[in-house]
Amino acid sequence: MTRTEPAGTALGDEFHLYDTTLRDGAQREGISYSVTDKLAVARLLDELGVGFIEGGWPGALPKDTEFFAKAAGELSLKHAVLVAFGATRKAGTSAEKDAQVRALLDSQAPAVTLVAKSDLRHIERALKVEVAEACEMVRDTVEFLVREGRRVFVDLEHFFDGYAVSPDTALRVADAAAGAGADVVVLCDTNGGQLPLGLAETVREVKDRTGFRLGIHCQDDTSCAVANSIAAVQAGATHVQCTANGYGERAGNADLFAVTGNLVTKLGMEVLPTGNAAELTRVSHALAEIANIAPYAHQAYVGASAFAHKAGLHASAIKVDPLLYNHIDPPSVGNDMRVLVTEMAGRASLELKGRELGVDLAGRPEALTSAVRKVKRLEAEGWSFEAADASLELLLRREAGEAFDEPPFVLESYRVVLDHRADGEIVSEATVKVHVGGQRVIATAEGNGPVHALDAALREALTPHLSWLDSVELADYKVRILPGHPGTDAVTRVLVETTDGSREWTTVGVHGNIVEASWLALCDALVHKSLRLTT
Repeated sequence: MTRTEPAGTALGDEFHLYDTTLRDGAQREGISYSVTDKLAVARLLDELGVGFIEGGWPGALPKDTEFFAKAAGELSLKHAVLVAFGATRKAGTSAEKDAQVRALLDSQAPAVTLVAKSDLRHIERALKVEVAEACEMVRDTVEFLVREGRRVFVDLEHFFDGYAVSPDTALRVADAAAGAGADVVVLCDTNGGQLPLGLAETVREVKDRTGFRLGIHCQDDTSCAVANSIAAVQAGATHVQCTANGYGERAGNADLFAVTGNLVTKLGMEVLPTGNAAELTRVSHALAEIANIAPYAHQAYVGASAFAHKAGLHASAIKVDPLLYNHIDPPSVGNDMRVLVTEMAGRASLELKGRELGVDLAGRPEALTSAVRKVKRLEAEGWSFEAADASLELLLRREAGEAFDEPPFVLESYRVVLDHRADGEIVSEATVKVHVGGQRVIATAEGNGPVHALDAALREALTPHLSWLDSVELADYKVRILPGHPGTDAVTRVLVETTDGSREWTTVGVHGNIVEASWLALCDALVHKSLRLTT
C-alpha cells in the first residue's frame, strides 16, 4: 500500500485538522455508535472537510474491526484520510509478530496513530519496563508500519504531566517516534489538567529543543481544551486533534467546531475547503442526532443560542450594526442571529424580532409601543415568548392591526370531564362547540388525559372543514408550574411544539388552570398554521 497524503484542505499537508470522534469521542458516557452510525459520522466529517478521521481501534474492539472492513468497500472519502488507532508492540516481542499491530495493517487504513507512554511514572508502573525498552517499542512499531507503507502519527500519552516530572524521558520517547519516521509527534494532555499559558510554553520549548513536527490532543477537565488547543497551535503545533461537539471521556475533548471556528475566523487559517466553514452548524447538529444527544444550545459558534440576544441594550446596538454585539457574522459558520423577547425587551428588541418574523413595526411607533407594553405585562404574569415565536408573531400582528382574513374557527365553549371508573381506569372526555366554515359544530372525544381529549375533540370538529389539519400533529408538550402561587393554586405555563412534517413551531399558554393554558397554546398553534397558508 502506498502512503496517502491528506487531501481537501487549502493548506494541503501544512496543517492537520484531525478528528477522533469515532474513537475518543465514543468514550463519552451515553454514546454507543453502531457500525452504521460510524460510517454516517465519517461521511459527515468528510463532507465538512477535516483532514483525518480516526475510525477506532481495529483488533482490540470487534465493532471497530468491522467498521474498517466495511469502510474499505463502502466509504469513499473526498477530503479525509481514514486513520486506524492502536498501541505500540508489547514488550518482549517484535512489531511484526504483535497481533494488534498486524490488525492495524489488516484494517487497510492508509494512516495509523499509535499511543505511547511518555510519562516516566507510567512507563515504570504501568508498562513495567525500562525507558530504553519503552523507546524501542515505539521505534520498532513505527519503523515496521512505515516500511509497510503507512503514514504514522504517535500520540505521546500524558506528555505534559510526564514532561513536568522528567523532561528527558518524555523527549526520549518523542525522539524515538520521530527518528523512526513518525510524521507527527502528538503531545497529549491526557488528564486534561493543563492551562493555556503553561501548555503553550511547553509546546514552544519542545518545538525549540527538537524541531519535530508537533500535534496537540487536549481533554477538557479544566474547561480549557479548546483554549489549550489554540494556544498550542499559536506556539507551533500544526496538527490538532478534536472531537465533534467535544464528546469524550469525563468532561470531554476539545470541540472540533469551536477549534475550527477559532482557527478560521480568528487566526485566518484555511483548515477547511473554501466555503465549508458555513457547514459547521449543520454538521454539528447532524452528528448530535447520530449520537442521540440533544445539541447544546449555548455551544460556541454552532449552538442555537450562540448569537441570540436578550438584553434591550444589545438589541438597540444590533439595530444599528449586527456586528456591534456579534463577534463574527453568524452565517459564516452556518448559524443565525436571533433576538429573544422577554421582560427585558425594549422597542429595538421587538422591532428586530418583528422583522425576523415578517412583521414590520419600524413605521408603526404606536403599535410598537403597545406591543412592548403588552409583552412586558404578559411576561410579568408568567408568559414566556422566548421559546414561543409563533405566539409572539400572532401577538405582534394583532398589535400591528394586521387583521386575519378569517380565523380558522371560533370557540363557543368547551368542557372536559374526568371519569375515574371502578376498575381503576381513568378516561378523560372533552366536548367542544365551535363555529367553523359557517357552521356550528359540536364534537366529543375521549383521551388518556384532559389535554389529549380536548385536542381529539377539536380535531373531530375541525377536520371535515380544514383539509390541512391531518398533516398537523403535536410534536412536544411541556408544562411548568410558575413560582409565586403556593401548591395547587399555582399558575401553569404550557409550551406546545407543533409540526406539519416540513417545519415546527412553538406556542405558549398561561393560566391557573392547566387545561385552559393548554387550550390557549393549542389554539395559537392552529391559528399560526392557518396564517402561514394565507401569507
